[in-house]
Amino acid sequence: MLIRVHPENPQERLIRQIVGILKKGGIIVYPTDTIYGLGCDIYQHKAIERICRIKNVEPQKANLSFVCYDLSDLSHYARQLATPVYRTLKQYLPGPYTFILGASKEVPKILKTKKDTVGIRIPDNKIARCIVQELGNPILSATLPGEYVEDYTDPEIIHDKFEKLVDAVIDGGIGGMIPSTIVDFSKGEPELIREGAGEWE
Repeated sequence: MLIRVHPENPQERLIRQIVGILKKGGIIVYPTDTIYGLGCDIYQHKAIERICRIKNVEPQKANLSFVCYDLSDLSHYARQLATPVYRTLKQYLPGPYTFILGASKEVPKILKTKKDTVGIRIPDNKIARCIVQELGNPILSATLPGEYVEDYTDPEIIHDKFEKLVDAVIDGGIGGMIPSTIVDFSKGEPELIREGAGEWE
């Protein structure tokens, strides 16, 4: 199913339709401020397992991140943040960054890594954030499987390729080619893990 959503003024009824799919354990491909990603409700275990099968990885090793609506979600899913860390996040988010933080008890067990961390994203993308806001909790986010290719910028091509594997592809226009910048704050000091779309000083 291809659902075309307006990138600047996402239609409420379509957002509700997408959230209905997620609440039933569905998987979507959706736009962010960087590349299109695979998403599901973080509390739907079977959906998480399906995403991991698509990517051919185990949940704990899958490098999955949470897409949150805003920084108020952080207190639920990340351990107590030091003030300078919070200030840094506030400066860079929403934006094309994934921050790795210590995971709180709220993070579902299936997603706990050996390092006990969680990746947090607040993309500067209205569709992604409207979905999360309507759902009431983060969505799990994963990159599309395989090498990132130009085909993955076009939702119609993505739909042709993945329609049998996912429940809906959300068309929010042409996506980017460069993934988010990943910064690890789990040990206190920031460590740049991957240089991506966001500039990091």
